[in-house]
Amino acid sequence: MTPVELSRTVLRAVRRAVDDGELHVAVPGRTSVTPPGPGGCGDYATNVALQLARPAGQPPLRVAEILRERLVRTDGISDVVVTGPGFLNISLSGTETALVREILLSGPRYGHADRPTGRLVQLHAPHEVRAVVVMDAVARILRSQGALVRTSCAGRPEPEWADILGVDIDAYGTPDAPAPLDVNVRPVPAAPDDPTPLGRDAARWALLYPALHDRPRITAAHLVQRESNPLFRVRYAHARTRALTRNAADLGFHAEPGDTDLRGTLAAVPETVVQETHDTTALRHTLADHPRILQAAAAHHAPDRLARHLVTVADAVLPFLPSVLPRGEQKPSAAHRARLALAEAAGAVLAGGLSLLGIDAPEHL
Repeated sequence: MTPVELSRTVLRAVRRAVDDGELHVAVPGRTSVTPPGPGGCGDYATNVALQLARPAGQPPLRVAEILRERLVRTDGISDVVVTGPGFLNISLSGTETALVREILLSGPRYGHADRPTGRLVQLHAPHEVRAVVVMDAVARILRSQGALVRTSCAGRPEPEWADILGVDIDAYGTPDAPAPLDVNVRPVPAAPDDPTPLGRDAARWALLYPALHDRPRITAAHLVQRESNPLFRVRYAHARTRALTRNAADLGFHAEPGDTDLRGTLAAVPETVVQETHDTTALRHTLADHPRILQAAAAHHAPDRLARHLVTVADAVLPFLPSVLPRGEQKPSAAHRARLALAEAAGAVLAGGLSLLGIDAPEHL
C-alpha cells in the first residue's frame, strides 16, 4: 500500500465513521500520511483526528479511537496505535515486499498514471534557456500523470537548446508574430551564463535542481565525480544498483522481493553480523513517497521537487548497497535475493526520475 493509497484508506475510514453516525463532520477532500515523528511508531502516521476534532465537537483522542477501530480492520493494515494528542500510527502488513514488487512490476514508470486523464495543459515559456528546459521537464512530468501537454515558446528556440539540451517544443512565435499566449513558465533566468558547455545531463540538472525562484549555478561543479555533487550521487547510486544485478547474475542468483533480514540465516558466520542489520525503513519510505512527489511536481510545475527527491533516494540507498551481495563464505539466500530486489527497486525509481528530468541514467559510471 503506497502513501497515496493509505491516505485514501484513511479518508474511507472517516466516511464510514460519518455514515455510522459516530462523527458529524464534512469528509475532507484529502489528508496526508507521513513517516512517524518522534514518539511515533509503525510505517506511517496521520494527524487527521486532530484536524477533525474541533468540527466534530469531540476530543482528538476520541476521534482517533473511532478511526483506529475502522482502520485496524482494513486489509493491508496490521496495527494502528494512537500516540500523543491523537496521532494515528499505522503499521502495514507485508509493506516492503508489496512495495518492492509493485516497483519492479512498473519499472521506471512507477508512480505514473495508469491512463490518460483527459486534462489538457498548455505551457508557454519566454525565449530563455532555463525557462524552456523547465517547461520541457514539467511537460514530461505532467504527461507521466496522464495529462495531455502542448508546449510553446515566445520565440524560435536556439538550435543548441534542442541539439545539446534535448528540449522539444511544439510551437513558437517570432518577433513579428509572437505566440498569443500568456507566459506561465517563468523561473529565474540562467542568463548571462550559458549552460550548454556543461553538456546535456549536467546542464539540465544545473537548471532544474534549484527551486524556480532561485538563480541556478552554472559551474563545472556539476561535472565533478565526488559526493559533494548531488547529480553524481544520483547517477552513481543508479549505476551501483545495475552493477549489483550483474554481479548477482555472476553468482547465480536474481532478485526476489521478500524479507531482507539475514540475521536468522547467518548465525554460523558471526563475523558478518554488522552487514545483516541495515535498517531499510528510510529507504522504503522514500521509495513509497515517489508517486506523491511526482503528483506534487506536476501540480506545482516544479521539477526541482523531483530532483531533490532523487537525491534523497540516492542518499538512502547508497549505505545499503554494500550489504546486498554475499560476503566471504556466505551462500546466496532468500534474504540476499530480497536485498537485491530492494536495490533494483531503488534503481528503477532513480532511472524513472532522471528520465522525466531528461537526464541519462548510466549503467556504468
